[in-house]
Amino acid sequence: MNNEQAFHLLRNPLKNKGSAFSEKERAKNGLEGLLPAAVETLDQRVARAAAQCDACPDDLARYVFLAHIQDVDETLYFALLVSKPDKYMPLVYTPTVGDACLQFDRIFRSTRGLYLPITCKGRLEELIKNWNETDIRFIVVTDGSRILGLGDLGANGMGIPIGKLALYSAAAGVPPQFTLPIMLDVGTDNEEYLKDPFYLGLKQNRPDNDTYYEFVDEFTTAIQKIYPGCCIQFEDFNIHHAEPLLEKYHDEFCMFNDDIQGTAGVATAGLYTACRAKKEKMSDQRILFLGAGSAGCGIGDLISQAMQAEGLDKATAFSQIRMFDIDGLVTKSRIDSLEPFQRPFAADHEPSKDFVAIIKSFKPTAIIGVSTVHGAFNDDVLKAMSEINDRPIIFPYSNPTSHSECTAEEAYAGTNDKVLFASGSPFPPLKVNGKEIEPSQGNNVYIFPAMGLAVYATKAKRVTEKMFLTAAQALAETLTEQELNSGLLYPPRDRIREVSGHVASKVAEAIFDEGHATVDRPSSMPDFIKEHTYIPSYAPHKIS
Repeated sequence: MNNEQAFHLLRNPLKNKGSAFSEKERAKNGLEGLLPAAVETLDQRVARAAAQCDACPDDLARYVFLAHIQDVDETLYFALLVSKPDKYMPLVYTPTVGDACLQFDRIFRSTRGLYLPITCKGRLEELIKNWNETDIRFIVVTDGSRILGLGDLGANGMGIPIGKLALYSAAAGVPPQFTLPIMLDVGTDNEEYLKDPFYLGLKQNRPDNDTYYEFVDEFTTAIQKIYPGCCIQFEDFNIHHAEPLLEKYHDEFCMFNDDIQGTAGVATAGLYTACRAKKEKMSDQRILFLGAGSAGCGIGDLISQAMQAEGLDKATAFSQIRMFDIDGLVTKSRIDSLEPFQRPFAADHEPSKDFVAIIKSFKPTAIIGVSTVHGAFNDDVLKAMSEINDRPIIFPYSNPTSHSECTAEEAYAGTNDKVLFASGSPFPPLKVNGKEIEPSQGNNVYIFPAMGLAVYATKAKRVTEKMFLTAAQALAETLTEQELNSGLLYPPRDRIREVSGHVASKVAEAIFDEGHATVDRPSSMPDFIKEHTYIPSYAPHKIS
């Protein structure tokens, strides 16, 4: 091997082992003299990286450090994440990724993934072919228009696809070499970025709808041609585009929208678990949403399907779900101004902008916040829920933490510790009835990586609503009675790989049942999923 090849090996994150190259490998590949003399194990390298990460001054600095490790040695990066998922996943994704996206153009070190600018409309196939991997199974794509609860961040939103795909591999074991983050840079309407000399994206406003949809069509067509069988996850698209794109493409190729369907899956799983705690059925519940965007309506739709699976007819199921947004209760009197996906939830009710009054009249068993309005679940809201429920279900799901409708401490205090609580962002441990508990976090990481692993293993042609309902049911099954009795509604993140394996197995069963698999059905689904699970190792990986 010549010098150029040796240096290329040390700079290829999929093949680099750093100080773990053996003496034989060093001699064979021309690496002698290019590395310190010590030959280390992966565990030793993980221990050093952990200490270096701990030494960083804050979480954003830790995010930058971990991104550097990913750029240098992906095996080390994923081994570190898998070693303590409850510690590292909040650093590579929520809540730290919100700060990282806000500062993305400031902390930028090296490029990762593809940036497809709308100025190259008509040439996307050419740009996509510049990627160095010929076999891509998963793409997470965003246009940066609605990043978490932070709004239009334009090209700074690239932190989201990068983080999501890291969780595909760390949380469930989708091999990282088959993943690709993509930014559709269609400009930004964020005036601050348009004037910022460090902003990395196109400095132009977002296009009209016709131009936008033509661009996205060109992108999806090119991906299907270059990477047939690839699954595309749409992420953080704004309310005006997210649902229409899902409706347009869900029957055309393998795709899903995690903000709509993944959020729906994890929220429905939390409700299933809360029902276990109350010894009730899903069909017994009455749900009130604060926020009627694509995420809230997506959750409501999957909950209605869960209720129908227990015997309710469609109309009755929808009648037990209400939406409340910036204009108040979503009612039939507003039907002409509603998006198509909101209309099934329009109530035959007098207009009202009083959320507490709606709680008192509708008498929900659960309130779910997807509004991004910090503090919206105030004392009056929590008191009203406590007065009509022995165990009120309170889910402030908005991200990041600064946009959560209430904190865990506020929810427990405001309900005299009676609450069944789960949030979208993590909250620190707190004492409840003399015991320290870890507040539950309804993080999509319990759903989309497992969905990805099932799709990867089965080479599925489609992603369906039944698969997300199956994932929700499977996730709820993984909570032990001890965990349930301690107040948890989701399993601890340190069990995420075990949980993902179970969820992926159940989803794979649904994929085969629906006829969307393109491989032969195995005799043991858990063993089949295990065979396809990536485990960080310097040994060669099996490719499926």
